[in-house]
Amino acid sequence: MEFTIIVNGAGRQVRAAADRSLLEVLRDDLGVTGPKFGCGEGACGACTVLIGRRAVTACTMPASEAAGQRVTTVEGLAEDGILHPVQQAWLEAGAMQCGYCTPGWLMSAAALLNQVAHPDDARTATALAGNVCRCCTYPRIQRAIRRAAELMEQPELLLPVPRPAKQAGLARPDGPGQPGPAPAVPWDLAAKDADSFFQLLSDGLVTVVAADEDGRPGMPGGPRQAVPRTGDDAWVHVGADGTVTAFTGKVEAGQGTRTALALVVAEELAVPAGSVRVVMGDTSVSPFDIGTFASRSMPNAAPPLRAAAAASARLLREAAAQRFGVRPADLTAAGGMLAGPDGAPSISYGDLLAGQRRVERIAADEPVRPATAWRSAGQPARALGAAEVVTGAKCFPSDLRVDGMLHGCVLRPPAFGARLRSSGASPGTGPAAELAGVQVIRDGDFIGAVAPDRATALRAVRLIDACWETAPQPATADLDAYLRAHPVEGKGWLSPFRHEQGDVGAALSAAQVRLDASYSAAYIAHVPLEPRAAVARWADGRVTVWVGTSTPFRARGEVAAALGIPESDVEIIVPDYGGGFGGKHGGAVAIEAARLARAAGPAVKVQWSRAEEFHCGYLRPAALIDVAAGADAAGGITGWSATNINSGQAGLLTPYRIPHQRVAYQPADSPLPQGPYRALASTANHFARESAMDELAGRLGADPLGFRRRHLDDERLAAVLRTAAARIGWDETGGRPDPGADGTGTGIALGIEKGGRVATAAQVRVAAGGALQIVRLVTAFDCGAVVSPDNLANQVEGAVMMGLGGAMFEAIDFAGGRILNASMSGYRVPRLPDLPELEVVLIDQPEQPSAGGGEAPIVAVAPAIANAIAHACGVRLRSMPLAPDGVVRAAR
Repeated sequence: MEFTIIVNGAGRQVRAAADRSLLEVLRDDLGVTGPKFGCGEGACGACTVLIGRRAVTACTMPASEAAGQRVTTVEGLAEDGILHPVQQAWLEAGAMQCGYCTPGWLMSAAALLNQVAHPDDARTATALAGNVCRCCTYPRIQRAIRRAAELMEQPELLLPVPRPAKQAGLARPDGPGQPGPAPAVPWDLAAKDADSFFQLLSDGLVTVVAADEDGRPGMPGGPRQAVPRTGDDAWVHVGADGTVTAFTGKVEAGQGTRTALALVVAEELAVPAGSVRVVMGDTSVSPFDIGTFASRSMPNAAPPLRAAAAASARLLREAAAQRFGVRPADLTAAGGMLAGPDGAPSISYGDLLAGQRRVERIAADEPVRPATAWRSAGQPARALGAAEVVTGAKCFPSDLRVDGMLHGCVLRPPAFGARLRSSGASPGTGPAAELAGVQVIRDGDFIGAVAPDRATALRAVRLIDACWETAPQPATADLDAYLRAHPVEGKGWLSPFRHEQGDVGAALSAAQVRLDASYSAAYIAHVPLEPRAAVARWADGRVTVWVGTSTPFRARGEVAAALGIPESDVEIIVPDYGGGFGGKHGGAVAIEAARLARAAGPAVKVQWSRAEEFHCGYLRPAALIDVAAGADAAGGITGWSATNINSGQAGLLTPYRIPHQRVAYQPADSPLPQGPYRALASTANHFARESAMDELAGRLGADPLGFRRRHLDDERLAAVLRTAAARIGWDETGGRPDPGADGTGTGIALGIEKGGRVATAAQVRVAAGGALQIVRLVTAFDCGAVVSPDNLANQVEGAVMMGLGGAMFEAIDFAGGRILNASMSGYRVPRLPDLPELEVVLIDQPEQPSAGGGEAPIVAVAPAIANAIAHACGVRLRSMPLAPDGVVRAAR
């Protein structure tokens, strides 16, 4: 049927079937990508648009129902070049991380403020409960809505729509459909010389920190053989056109790394951070990197980039001094200029580099500006690209298009471990191939279909007659017994681990106070709001894939291996993507898109559904942790044993001073696919250890805070513990606040993860019937020198809220090799109504190297809440999630 929709003030003619959703029409037919695909069932709010002044989820509304109506998307919120109040408020509050959910939030918030001028927080939480921010920036979203309400009444304070940042210096496109050159050999595999770099870079200076094979520069003449590399390489280009470009193999998925790296590069070169372009995760031009995970972006990527930028500044200063006949020390750098003591003589970096194509290899230990002398780094800074997020201009992997592109879908097994026995899928045959524009593609057991639109490709795949062989598998209720009964050898990071000192058996046998307890954690899902997506395009025997992955170089290798081509013929480009949390490692969707595109001819886009995101990815491992602890009559811990089954060894070592201790990790044959997750096994191991510490303190009649402090030697860890406790009203001398008559209780927990020290204090309320409310969470965090304090606080807030989900209610339910709650409506994640009072205290340590901030804050949340529940009502909960239905029941 044909009809007209008025989209952002313009009439658009549409032809669509009666059952086609408004979201499909907006995105696929009209190219309006502000509304995002998140769930397909109206359960996440990512696709929210306004019909008149009313918020609707575009994925559930048939496009035909919008005929003749006024549809507003995030692209149409600003009027006459002036930001809408919600857009400006989101920018002021920094109420985003990855930004994928932001357009939906803006539309929902605008609709709310159209109805209620000044909603209180409770009204806001109820009204916007349908929107999800998986990065969990809920504290900032609440602040942003309050601020937007103020701006609605003060239009004179609204600012113009920011202009997109200038991107120059690199002759390379940022997205599909934008023709541009690629280097003949990827720079990480090529010689680091002018012939390589200046194929694409404008005239200027390139400083390189890189360790090639046996420590010597790569030799000209083509790619070298790949050798083990750490990923601590970097290069910085200062252009004769005045641009500064930093190159890293890390990627951006909401961690704020792009902004933080721009800040440290700008600091060394004395230029505004907004003028530094950071090229990330592009395997043709970025340095090799093992991946963006384990909170290693700042520890691994920042030091070489700082060294390269500092060397650029030194070389520029030396060149200017030679030109002017003065000492380098007499020159001052600011704003991309070098000037003498009285401002003269002066020259810009660009003028100094005119006509030059210079490459300098730099030692990784090049002196850099100490954090104590930082001028712009260490100060609040708006996230780079934030303006593009709130205006809908930011392009995520699922937004990408190529002219003539086809859409692909893949035949999936009905259960984990199912094997294909037979299929009627053959190219050009069967009912699927009879659909208009469909190609059925088979490559061994890989079967898929491509079509002009995703709906047709999906219909084709569903018509393929396939016979699968499945085997009996355990269900949720069987998991604990199954894992204990199925140990495996394991390999790599899943290899068995054992650490022992002293005589643990004797110490436990002689202990005057003894604790034996088992703790567990369920499988949980990452649930990034942007499901995986990839666009693959072949040209001259080489393939380029735009994909959201945290490991672009690993993905390059996997694509090359799957397709039987050299790595130098595979190009992986990672646009900033909509969250991952450890769940987007590798190149699964990239391989699917590349295989389909090679067989089909034109470029192919593969967009996973929400169900595929659950079933075709992997989960945070389930965990069983057995703890035995003993203490003497004086309250000293004498023996400690902790064994983790299945989830891993991270966080298993105790930070407490215990003379006799043993920790072990035993891998198991997981019935579900499992892999990295934010903090991975560390969360379950901290939950077990910190819960057991409280239980042991209780048996000793000791204050849990003082008990911990007594056994700590790490002063930085003790400092975060004292800070969190003080903010919740607990000190070592006065003891813990007494349980309230209303069922209020207080708990605390601490941890070390990825070099960061963290302590979380929790206050909860357990009503007479067991109804549980998380009243307050306070997290004190020390990750060394703080580069971008507002972004770090944002990351900590998000980690704490995500940790609340895993602690309270997140869990995968499964049976027969199938996930039973594989949807946004079936799998609960934190939402705005779950937000307690939340406080973050950052402890800056400028003399210490910067550690990552995305993982450590999550590990102490669950045990702090469990300890607070026990304090409030005497019930000790030892399994995560603690209260899936919000009610505290008897200990399990």
